Amino acid sequence: MYGWIWRHLPGNVWVRALIALVLILGTVYLLFQYVFPWAEPLLPFNDVTVDGAGSGTGTEGTEGATR
Repeated sequence: MYGWIWRHLPGNVWVRALIALVLILGTVYLLFQYVFPWAEPLLPFNDVTVDGAGSGTGTEGTEGATR
């Protein structure tokens, strides 16, 4: 796919590289401005459940242990 894009860009190597850079930056801009904000509510990253079962006191499993 990238070879096809490279072959269809006009100009010499430097012009093609500049156009490719502009295309990459434009794609990143569109992703961060429109696609990621749209998809963020659909992703489960903020669905965190804390039930207090593992309180983190560090005493789990030490009942009856001798020191």
